Formats: sequence, structure tokens, C-alpha cells
Amino acid sequence: MITQKETIYTQDNNKIKVVREFDAPIEKVWKAWTDSSILDQWWAPKPWKAVTTKMDFREGGTWFYYMLGPDGTKQYCRADFKKIVPDKMYVGDDGFCDENGNINNEMPVMHWVVEFSKAGDGTKVEVELTFNSKADMDKIIEMGFKDGFSSAHTNLDELLAE
Repeated sequence: MITQKETIYTQDNNKIKVVREFDAPIEKVWKAWTDSSILDQWWAPKPWKAVTTKMDFREGGTWFYYMLGPDGTKQYCRADFKKIVPDKMYVGDDGFCDENGNINNEMPVMHWVVEFSKAGDGTKVEVELTFNSKADMDKIIEMGFKDGFSSAHTNLDELLAE
């Protein structure tokens, strides 16, 4: 049983590193991060919801989704998968886009490396986000990334406990 539920953030050299442990085996946590029907249940911080338009989880594939706000606002995002090692890690780029999937070049693109490892009876997830500049990183932080991602992790905890 994992007792440390805090999401740990560190920042350095245009990177944010996030470490979080979950009370579930790797296979279950991996599926929660890579299956859109499960992602939609936890990815967005409440009261927002994640809604997948298209998910093709393979190298060269894309996850196209939007965050739906309580007022009906839609914030579209696109993740392009570059490398996948099942139950171990995946790498990709994630950015804001329009409703057709065209990347918004006025917003930062985040390069994600997500690694999964055994932690006792649970799973440790380590996420490293790399940005093109410190200004890009700062912009994402100012938008509330840390609180939003921590909230999403709490959503995942609740989902995994069901």
C-alpha cells in the first residue's frame, strides 16, 4: 500500500519533472494512461472533463481530445506518440490545437517522456516535460499546470480504487 500520494514537481533547464505513485499494478496504471475510455475519466481537473475525439495509441499515432469546461468551453489538444514500450514508457509531443487538430503555434508544445516502474505493490509514474524555452515552461506553469495535473492524479487515484 502506497502512503505517499503527493505529486512531486521539480523544475530545471526548461524541464518539469513530475513523480507520482499509484496503488495499482503497472498494467492497470499503464492502461489508465493509454486507453482513451479511461483517460477521459481522470485526465481533466474537475469540474472540467476530457473528451477524446480520436485515439491511435501507437508510434506515429495521435490522441486528439478537448477539455470541456463547466461553461461549455472547449480547449483542444493533440498528442503525437513518438515511441512506445508497453508497460514501461512512452514519448510524445503534446500541444494546444484547433478543432481540426492544427497545432496553435502561439502556445507551448510539451515534449513528454512518461515512465512506469514497480513501487512496492503499486506503480511509480515519472513524467518529464521538456519545453523549447523557459518562457514556454513558465507559460504552462502560469496557466495552472501543477494544480491541474495534481488534481487529475487525484481523479486517477479515485478511479483506480474502484
